Amino acid sequence: MLVQDRSSPASKPSLSDDEDDDFRRTTGNSNHHHPDPGDRAPPPGYYQAPHLHGHRFSRPKSLDFSTWASDNLYKIVALLLLAASVAALFFLRNAGDTAALLCFESRARAASPGGRGTLQYPRVAWDRVPLVLPLPGPTAAFRSERWIVVAEPGAYHSDALRRLARIQGWQLLVVGDAATDPGWSIKGAIFLSLEEQARLGFRVVDYLPYRSPYLRKTVGYLYAIQHGARKIFDADGRAEVIDGDVVRRFDVDLLGDAAAAAAGQLHEVLLQYSHEDPNRTVVNPYVHFGQRSVWPRGLPLERVGEVAHEPFYTQIFSGRQFIQQGLSNGLPDVDSVFYFTRKSSAVEAFDIRFDDEAPKVALPQGVMVPVNSFNTLFHSQAFWGLMLPVSVSTMASDILRGYWAQRILWEIGGFLAVYPPTLHRPDHAEAYPFAEEKDLHVNVGRLIKFLVGWRSNKPTLFERILHLSYAMAEEGFWSEQDVKLTASWLQDLLAVGYQQPRLMSLELDRPRATIGHGDRKEFIPRKLPSVHLGVEETGTVNYEIGNLIRWRKHFGNVVLIMYCSGPPDRTALEWRLLYGRVFKTVVILSEQSDTDLAVEYGQLPHAYK
Repeated sequence: MLVQDRSSPASKPSLSDDEDDDFRRTTGNSNHHHPDPGDRAPPPGYYQAPHLHGHRFSRPKSLDFSTWASDNLYKIVALLLLAASVAALFFLRNAGDTAALLCFESRARAASPGGRGTLQYPRVAWDRVPLVLPLPGPTAAFRSERWIVVAEPGAYHSDALRRLARIQGWQLLVVGDAATDPGWSIKGAIFLSLEEQARLGFRVVDYLPYRSPYLRKTVGYLYAIQHGARKIFDADGRAEVIDGDVVRRFDVDLLGDAAAAAAGQLHEVLLQYSHEDPNRTVVNPYVHFGQRSVWPRGLPLERVGEVAHEPFYTQIFSGRQFIQQGLSNGLPDVDSVFYFTRKSSAVEAFDIRFDDEAPKVALPQGVMVPVNSFNTLFHSQAFWGLMLPVSVSTMASDILRGYWAQRILWEIGGFLAVYPPTLHRPDHAEAYPFAEEKDLHVNVGRLIKFLVGWRSNKPTLFERILHLSYAMAEEGFWSEQDVKLTASWLQDLLAVGYQQPRLMSLELDRPRATIGHGDRKEFIPRKLPSVHLGVEETGTVNYEIGNLIRWRKHFGNVVLIMYCSGPPDRTALEWRLLYGRVFKTVVILSEQSDTDLAVEYGQLPHAYK
């Protein structure tokens, strides 16, 4: 507080010149005295002592802004730097570059004492979760075992939703958000508005964004389970089920289900990707279905170049494919890199087709594929895997969920299978924002490696699920918000009456059986027309045999002489079956003659003779 001297100049005590000199010499004061404008100017070198009363306190500082700013420049700069840092962190969190922010948070936790920082492990009383009853109303007592759950896609796709609502034996559930008209309705569909979602009493509602119907589908899954769901088709409201028949396209009734037992269903044998290479942890399923140059959203970009077909498959009994991923004709589930590098003016809309006749294929433990949220069938044993994380971008949420769910699926002895096309999805994409997928392209390879190597000794399935979610937050794949969401999701599952499956031993920890020659099953996929950098490929070629059949008109009267440098017992018969359809005669020479296979003795120079 500034204290002003209220005495007037006339009341100041005056000293004679001699008294002034004596006072100055006595006090030894050498400070300069600045006289008032009306005072007599002192001679040069003269120091005037301060008045006894008028200068008892120091003069108040100038309140001029420029002077204040110069005196406090370092404080201003420090405040500006602090504000810029806070703004940068806020921008990173909201601009979609979640990977960079989570990486920063993960390193900060690792540098803190104990390596965990403020990340808290949720404590859940699993045996004391109260039940949540359905809301009173016309649908309170409604029950259905088969549900189709979609996000409200907007007014332009209402025709596609009407077709979904007409599928026999399935109940359509549409989930809205803050932008959806509360009075939205379609005949045959149940609609959950934002207000109704808030009244359901589910814990997960507190973590879901208001303006994202795709992430709010988590509420829809719980609603369906609460009303008797045993199968949930996670679908896209803009797509059309081929032939309008979900049962024909998926294995809806698995062995062990009541419907399968009533029909006397037996174990079906499925092709399965080989586990012979322990270093292979992810595959591109589009190759198996005839599209080698297309890859799904969520496939690590370093794996895009792996376009060769499988040398062989193994087999597995069906009945435990609790998650079933279908393919989509038209615009399949591709990422922004594929979309923007293949889209051109020459190709106005994608219409990519997969092989309808290719057999479905299963994934062994240790091998994964990307799984999306718009063409996937979940059986009740895998309902826990429906939760969509919220701390990552929308374009990454379902992919992270799919990898996370596949890893937990191994804990109950289940597996995932990929199916031929089940949907037709028109190319109405308005934009594929790369920024929304950046965390996928940066982190997905590391995530797969982490999941394959993760282990838990928790005693129940739900505890292992929570453990994995916490471990993923520690590694920076998602944030603590999703750890809390997982805890709430699992409690909500218990609250609607869901029974968690029993754990089974993990095959990854067992010695892998040697794959014998008789266990190897071959399947050569068709090579269907695709799109390469804006140039549309024409014609259907089934690798080498397609060309040979085309050459028949030129080589129908030609004799083909072939030399086999290895044992002929494995190749001679195949050569005859393959080339005998094209050439007039096939002569096979080898240093190991075989009369049963009509292989003559000869050397390579003799073949030219």
